[in-house]
Amino acid sequence: MRSCLFPKRRTRDSRNYWTLFYSLSFGYTEQLSYVMSGWRYFVCPVEFNNDSNRFQVDCEPSELFQLQDYALPSVLESFTGWTTVRLYPFQIHSIALSSFASIMGPFGGFFTSGFKRAFKIKDFANTIPGHGGIMDRFDCQYLMATFVNVYIPSFIRGPDPSKVIQQLLALRIDQQFHIFNSLKAHLTEKGILAEKGILQALEDVMA
Repeated sequence: MRSCLFPKRRTRDSRNYWTLFYSLSFGYTEQLSYVMSGWRYFVCPVEFNNDSNRFQVDCEPSELFQLQDYALPSVLESFTGWTTVRLYPFQIHSIALSSFASIMGPFGGFFTSGFKRAFKIKDFANTIPGHGGIMDRFDCQYLMATFVNVYIPSFIRGPDPSKVIQQLLALRIDQQFHIFNSLKAHLTEKGILAEKGILQALEDVMA
């Protein structure tokens, strides 16, 4: 009754509810990613130990799962009174992933619904009785999986030196010499090879 008599209030209440929902979801995502990043069970691969004849989860976490200090922007600094915050880098990536999942993910369902309406079909298949096929249940996940597949190599996973070396060794000798001379000129320009030999510079870098 109150919603019918006061439509503006109903709109304002709806906005408040959605604001509260997104705020709680954001806080839950950050807290959950913080807790999970501190457990090696979630950040280390499962490997089989021949000595103990059992699977184990033990590794040195990558920089993605190590606490780091971040300087806050002036706007947030004046609002919170903090100059820096201590976070896992993964928490920053979790914001992007969760935001895409909540905002853009549902559009996968909209697209598949429009696709089915265009062909005048109810479901893509009847694999799951009463619920259609796999595509009907995982329409949003396909869009999210595509985003994650692009996001990880673009913003999280850096170049692998071993793969770079393998690619270099696959080149012709003249191409390898060209890359060697380019790298040598670059290091000389930076001053790394100015007064040292190549072997001495490599020893200083590896030390």
